[in-house]
Amino acid sequence: MSSLYTRSKEFTRNRKSQSDSPPASPSPTAKTLRHERLSRLESGGSSPTTSDTYSDRASARARREAREARLATLTSRVEEDSNRDYKKLYESALTENQKLKTKLQEAQLELTDIKAKLEKMAQQKQEKTSDRSSMLEVEKRERRALERKMSEMEEEMKVLTELKSDNQRLKDENGALIRVISKLSK
Repeated sequence: MSSLYTRSKEFTRNRKSQSDSPPASPSPTAKTLRHERLSRLESGGSSPTTSDTYSDRASARARREAREARLATLTSRVEEDSNRDYKKLYESALTENQKLKTKLQEAQLELTDIKAKLEKMAQQKQEKTSDRSSMLEVEKRERRALERKMSEMEEEMKVLTELKSDNQRLKDENGALIRVISKLSK
């Protein structure tokens, strides 16, 4: 039983491998034979027109020309690759990399310089703002002191006006008393 099993297994493998492999491209004579057979089969129901065969030939020619163009480009690429001097290419790439590295280092140095300048500017600005804030605090204190003095002076002015009015009233009373005494003494 095992021998039958292996045979059938191998048989299926062989069939799969044959069906999986791509068919070999037919030769031009095989293609024409195939076209003739197709035309005979079609002739039983309807006769093919000359334009159909002409279009078949044109498409075959176009495919052939495209294949030849692909082959020509492949051969030209191979020739170009063989003509290139890889050592020169490597050296040019190496020099280009060195140039780029030096430019990168210069750019990094510039960046660090700019960062340092920005930090200094930020510190100066912060110092100025702290100085300004301390100046503002001093000005606020002075303003408060001036406002207190002004309020005290206003109160003193009110007291002075009251004293003046009291003084005037006392003068008026004194004058009235002097008149009364002078009338009494007459």
